[in-house]
Amino acid sequence: MSCKFTKFNLQKILKFPFQFKIFHSMWLIHFSFLMLPLLFSNTSDSKNVDFEICLSGEEKELYEIIMVYRSSKKLPQIPFSAKLTKVAQAHARDLAQQYNFDTDSKCNPHSWSKKGDWTSCCYTNDHKQAQCMWDKPREIANYEGDGYEIAYYHSVGAKAKPALEGWQKSKGHNPLLVNLGIWKQIEWKGVGVGIFENYAVVWFGRIDDPSKIVSCD
Repeated sequence: MSCKFTKFNLQKILKFPFQFKIFHSMWLIHFSFLMLPLLFSNTSDSKNVDFEICLSGEEKELYEIIMVYRSSKKLPQIPFSAKLTKVAQAHARDLAQQYNFDTDSKCNPHSWSKKGDWTSCCYTNDHKQAQCMWDKPREIANYEGDGYEIAYYHSVGAKAKPALEGWQKSKGHNPLLVNLGIWKQIEWKGVGVGIFENYAVVWFGRIDDPSKIVSCD
């Protein structure tokens, strides 16, 4: 494996946008989070290992509308990855069941609990725990490359369209979705999606993992 280090201005780019909505006197909160790690080029090839992974209707829609969005920008489709989806679904469920969402918490939603077969971490906004993020595809799904995550939270439940709309409006998230800025030269070769209760997450990778989309229905 060969690695190349690329520098960029973290303080300028790293943002965690949020919006507050009021509806019938109830606070409905949704947050979008972005993992912007230091970029490394990885030349390893991953073995195509079949996982028993299926997509819910919302998850399938999320993948499809992201690809439609990329097509509108004349960008190629990103192949669906069962391995990255295994990671995405595991994290969405872990967040919903173990993470206590609090805007004042030092541990943001890129954190992982101790309740799974992975390395736990409190992911802070200074990205000192970035390795915890990069390693998750290897730890969970035998994916041989680093993983890059964007995550979305809504207090009454995450849905595909609002999640994408939130990311599209974000100067931190949109470039990753459509390869702008520091992501312009990156070729995504796999993407995985996961939605569970209040969380939607998408994982991107640069290692091939051609997989078939299987519906859970």
